[in-house]
Amino acid sequence: MLELVRCPWPVATDPIYIAYHDQEWGTPIHDDRLLFEFLVLEGAQAGLSWSTILRKREGYRKAFVGFDPQKVARFSAATVGKLMKDAGIVRNHMKIESAINNAKRFLEVQEQIGSFDKYQWRFVDGRPKQNRWTTIKQVPARTPESDAFSKDLKQRGFSFVGSTIMYAHMQAVGMVNDHLAGCFRYGAVASLR
Repeated sequence: MLELVRCPWPVATDPIYIAYHDQEWGTPIHDDRLLFEFLVLEGAQAGLSWSTILRKREGYRKAFVGFDPQKVARFSAATVGKLMKDAGIVRNHMKIESAINNAKRFLEVQEQIGSFDKYQWRFVDGRPKQNRWTTIKQVPARTPESDAFSKDLKQRGFSFVGSTIMYAHMQAVGMVNDHLAGCFRYGAVASLR
């Protein structure tokens, strides 16, 4: 049996990481709830490994009420206190407060523009940018598009949205196809919009 060729970054012994790479990463997402989920998770990941966040993802879904931005925006100080004791998430006060703040800003974007999807996809002219990297060293940590996205989010009051974080977000939600050209997922993701 031939083994699938994949990008080199998923830890080969971690089934959660492999499933994420094989089934989710780079697939274009246009659902605001999922976009909010990835915004929160990418912010939580800052300074940590993505595999750590993937292992805590279900804990986040429970703690952040299915990533409903309307509910998260109403979290109280008492809720923050409970979340600081929740081992199912990253217990970092600044990151928890950031998720709540970002939920409020997220709702403002939805009100102003109609959807977060419509807002964020305009940074790539509404369709995924198809890169054709052959080695992991070619993949950038940030781009002019992620710089512009980050700058605009910051101006709107979002936090934990630096350019590197936003480029990781763009990769995750399929705004860019950064599967290596030799990866079995490259062609499948390239055909999606």
